[in-house]
Amino acid sequence: MTGATSQTLRADAEDARDEASPGGSGRSRRRGGWRALAVQPVLVAVGVLAFVVWRSTATLTETEARQLGAATLWASTLRHLSLTVVSAVIVLAVAVPLGIALTRPALRRLTPVVVGVANIGQAAPAIGLFVLLATWLGFGFWTTVVALVVYSALPVLRNTMVGIQGVDARLVEAGRGMGMSAAAVLRRVELPLAVPVILAGARTALVLLVGTATLATFISGGGLGVLINTGITLSLDSLLVSGAVLVALLALAVDWLGRVVEHVARPRGL
Repeated sequence: MTGATSQTLRADAEDARDEASPGGSGRSRRRGGWRALAVQPVLVAVGVLAFVVWRSTATLTETEARQLGAATLWASTLRHLSLTVVSAVIVLAVAVPLGIALTRPALRRLTPVVVGVANIGQAAPAIGLFVLLATWLGFGFWTTVVALVVYSALPVLRNTMVGIQGVDARLVEAGRGMGMSAAAVLRRVELPLAVPVILAGARTALVLLVGTATLATFISGGGLGVLINTGITLSLDSLLVSGAVLVALLALAVDWLGRVVEHVARPRGL
C-alpha cells in the first residue's frame, strides 16, 4: 500500500473533523492555539523574576540563605528535572506500547487486569508508595524513579487506549479494504489520529511527575522537595513557600512545553 493511500485516509478524517468543528478551519485554530500558548511562559517568567527580586532583597537566616543560594538551588532544580525527565521517558516507553498492545484483539482480554494494576499504583497514597518501595529497593534516585513511574503510568496508558479506540472504525475498515495490513493500519491511520489524545495523557503525566517528585526528599531522592521538607521541619516559612512556588513554576513550565509539543505534533486539520 502506497503512502498516498494512507495520506488520503488521514485527509478524509481531517476534513470530516474540520466540517464538524464549529471553530472554523484547522489552520485558524492552530494560529489561535499559538496565541494562547504565548501567555503561559510570560506568567512563568514573571514568577521567576519576582522570586529573584525577593531573594535578593529578603533578610534570611543562615540556613535559609544556604538552601536558597544560587548553587544549591540550581542543583536541586536540576535534580528535580532529572527525576521528572527520566521517569517520563520510562513511562512513555512502557505505557504507550502497552496501551497499543491492549487494543489489539489478541490481548484485549488482559485489559481489565493491566488497568487494574495501574489503578492500584495511582490510587495508593504517594508517600506510602515511596516509603514502601524504599524499604524494598533502598533509598536514592532510582527508587524514586520507580515510584514515579508506577504512580504516573495510568494517564498515558489509558489515553493511549482511548485514543486508538476512538478512531472511526470506518477508517480502519477502509484501510483494511484497500489491502493494508493490521500493522500498516495501526501505523498510518490509527496512531496519527490518536496522537492528540496520547499527547494529552503524556502532558498530564508530566505535570503529575513534577508535583509528586517533591516527595523524593523523604527517600533521599533530592529535588526541590528538600526546601519544603526543611521549611516544615525547622519552621522556616521562607523555605517552605520558596519550595512550593518553585515547584509550581516548574510545573507550569513543563505543562507549557507539553502543550507546545502537543500543538506541533498534532496532525494537520485535527
